Amino acid sequence: MVRSLIASLALLAGTLPMTSHAQSATGYTLPADATLLAIQVQGEASRKPDIATLSTGVVTEAPDANTALRENARRMTAVVQAIRAAGIAERDVQTSGVTVGPQYQYQDRQAPRITGYQATNTVSLKVRDLAKLGDVIDALAAQGANQIHGPSFGIDQPEPVQDEARRAAVASARARAEAYAEALGLSVRRIVSINEGVGGGVRPMPMMAMRMEADAGASTPVVPGENTLSVSIEVVFELGR
Repeated sequence: MVRSLIASLALLAGTLPMTSHAQSATGYTLPADATLLAIQVQGEASRKPDIATLSTGVVTEAPDANTALRENARRMTAVVQAIRAAGIAERDVQTSGVTVGPQYQYQDRQAPRITGYQATNTVSLKVRDLAKLGDVIDALAAQGANQIHGPSFGIDQPEPVQDEARRAAVASARARAEAYAEALGLSVRRIVSINEGVGGGVRPMPMMAMRMEADAGASTPVVPGENTLSVSIEVVFELGR
């Protein structure tokens, strides 16, 4: 899908006496009868995602920090083993945070009182076989993960999709330039410049918290949908008779 964002027409305001060419803002030498047309467009291309990223971990509580941390380590070891048993490669698993700290009880007109300690260990993992994503989530919960966030779907090799979006953007810009030229009784002579990076990027699926339990005999349902990548460009055309 291609959306035209802005189309702006800039006419060269006359020429210097005794000269037949003018210098454009981009440094190009232009004929005296040239008309510059600057167009900003966005090209898009969509694909089904082929990777999913999850964040999972264990939160434990205990009267003292050492006990909370040791219990967390025991349960987190089982979660990591479940990740490996699911076939997730080591390169696709990374610890994202380990914390331990006090929990407080607050009452009016009293100093906060420590009621215990909480330990947290979180890892992020990338699932490359989306057909197994629901089973992976269930295995994590079954082995003691009490925090699961995601999935966030993505495209592992986005460059070919971005190239498709670039081609769509260029085609849209040229078609709009031809429309302007026809309306002015001119023709498109050439492209003076192309600038990528006015905007654009990836339109990701929103993050969502997954259920911690699944119905007996069924894995957690996951619907990947599509990801849309976009590229925004500004193209300056030279128009003339």
